[in-house]
Amino acid sequence: MAVQPHDYDTPPPVTRTVRVTGEDLRARAHRDQMHVRLLGVAGGFCLLFTVVALKLSVATVLHPMAPEKRQIASQVPEIPKIDPKGSLAGDFSLPQVHRASIMDRNGQTLALSLPVAQVYANPQELIDPQDVTKKLKTVLKDLNEEDTTRKLSLPKQFVYIARNITPQQELAINSMGIPGIYFEPGERRHYPLGHMAAQIMGTVDIDDHGVAGVERYFDKRLMSDHRPLRLSLDVRVQSVVRDELANAMTTFQAIGACAIVMDVRTGEVIAMVSLPDYDANEFSHATNDARFNRAVTGLYEPGSTFKLQTAAMGLETGTIHIWDRFSSIPIHIGRFTISDMKSDHFAPWMSLPEVMAFSSNPAAAHIALDVGGTRQAQWFRDMGFFAPVPIELPEAARPLVPHQWGISTTMTVGFGHGMAEPPLAIVRGTAATVNGGILVTPTLLEKEENTPAPTQDAALAQGVQTAAQAQAQAQAQTQTQAESEPDTDASKLTLGTDGLAIPQGRRVISEKNSALLRRLLRLDVTGGTGRTAESPGYFVGGKTGTAEKIGPHGGYLKHVNISAFTGIFPMNAPRYAVYVMLDSPKPTPQTHGWTTAGWNAAPTVSKIVSRIGPMLQIFPDTAHAEQIDASMALPMHPAVPRGVRPLGPGNDPGDPRKAEAERQAAKAAERKALADKKAALKKQAQEVMDE
Repeated sequence: MAVQPHDYDTPPPVTRTVRVTGEDLRARAHRDQMHVRLLGVAGGFCLLFTVVALKLSVATVLHPMAPEKRQIASQVPEIPKIDPKGSLAGDFSLPQVHRASIMDRNGQTLALSLPVAQVYANPQELIDPQDVTKKLKTVLKDLNEEDTTRKLSLPKQFVYIARNITPQQELAINSMGIPGIYFEPGERRHYPLGHMAAQIMGTVDIDDHGVAGVERYFDKRLMSDHRPLRLSLDVRVQSVVRDELANAMTTFQAIGACAIVMDVRTGEVIAMVSLPDYDANEFSHATNDARFNRAVTGLYEPGSTFKLQTAAMGLETGTIHIWDRFSSIPIHIGRFTISDMKSDHFAPWMSLPEVMAFSSNPAAAHIALDVGGTRQAQWFRDMGFFAPVPIELPEAARPLVPHQWGISTTMTVGFGHGMAEPPLAIVRGTAATVNGGILVTPTLLEKEENTPAPTQDAALAQGVQTAAQAQAQAQAQTQTQAESEPDTDASKLTLGTDGLAIPQGRRVISEKNSALLRRLLRLDVTGGTGRTAESPGYFVGGKTGTAEKIGPHGGYLKHVNISAFTGIFPMNAPRYAVYVMLDSPKPTPQTHGWTTAGWNAAPTVSKIVSRIGPMLQIFPDTAHAEQIDASMALPMHPAVPRGVRPLGPGNDPGDPRKAEAERQAAKAAERKALADKKAALKKQAQEVMDE
């Protein structure tokens, strides 16, 4: 039988007796109570964090809320919507800027406000002004350290450090964490195209209020309505006009120049250039001459361009007719003589087409005398030549007109002397003679069509090939209307059967006389002084004008001219007026020593028309040129209707020599009557004495 071995190395178990006292029981109970409390607090925190986490999940993931404006930086722009067709381009504006942008008729930005910041400091919160200045200098490179340190050491609570800093500079300064340095949001006006339409744009002051140009005229509108202000200008046409005008100014060494392109049916100004000009972003550094807008502020004697008004006045009043003839013999008034250039060898009597085509001063003076001074003054008043041109520019000048309208004034105004008008007034008057006789209001605001553009076949029926007619836009008649929201119906145009806008305004010339004036203007280009304005296929019409310039102390400056050409194209369906003026051009070998408009302003118009025509969706029609010219042809010597006695030799009611002879005869008759009366009294006295 096996015997189990005994483990003698393992000691036997020892039994101990532990005495638990009351204090131990109380301590254990306290610990258990603390554990329970801690577990309760931990559970409460877990529940709280769970609720917060759920709330954050709902607020940030499940149903996020849009941040309030005060919660985001003022420089953060709104994310633009996807717009592949560009339909929203004209309505996009930065929400953090207050002043609306300005665009041309095609949506090209001309002026916009960019978000910037102003950095200022509380000197009493700064520790070391000199150290702060050194830190700021690392970001603001143009900072004047000495002046800034001085300002930061002043016992003030507010000093400006720099204005119009970029968002990048603001971020860099803010990251320095300098106590006492603060920022306030602002905006800076920027003109992306620099010189383009600088005098039209004007500028704003440090408080972002307009001080010149459309910025001033539409100041309330730009500050109250964030939608972009769309102008009638076309920067493509503006660029071409500026380019050609600058070339002409350089070629003829003129001291100044201006050019205007205007829709003769709507009054929309498509381009307006005045040279010299300046960068619109550097308004404060521009010279007064560069800021001067010659198109609306400059006042110049219109010269022979006013003969168009004289002819229109004579025809509309029924005083003259196309077949009448007028004397071109020099007229002597006191010590003055009205004559043509010495190189002109005109017939003693000229028909109305010849007067316009060859631009005779004495003949135009005779027409004015036939009409009479009273009706002449009323005509120019009705045509708007006595008041500033109604255009959305505060710089529009009031013309200079005679205070007394005697016989000499009647004659000189008849050929464009004795009055000073802004070029835009000439363009407006020219438009009225060709658009059917309506005096339209020039405007820098676009208009909207309310019917489709004409088809190409409809345009070809007029002899002008167009792919589509350019849009016509609404204009503000007064500044009050311009400042307010335009009426939807009033801002739209009605198109005629020819697809062109029907002119809106006051009728000043009958349609019949307007059609005749169009043929007269075309004749001036095809066979008169404006031949160099011709642009093949565009059927240009117009009138040259050369006037001696008035000196600073009064009196005319010999051999110093204002050369201008007022043109229309296409003359068979007038759409656009093109005006060019050169101030004091010099002769060149190409002009054979001449400085008249036919040698400088007219060819400039030709170049402009050829380049801007396609931009305005008007293309040259050379295929129908003979047919169109034949329909507009006008003979130099129109036939006299049977039974009509025309004005001319032996029938010249406005001949000043005849009037002078009549006055002399009246004076002689008065003297004779007085002498007869004295003789009768003497005889009567003698008879009384004899009695």
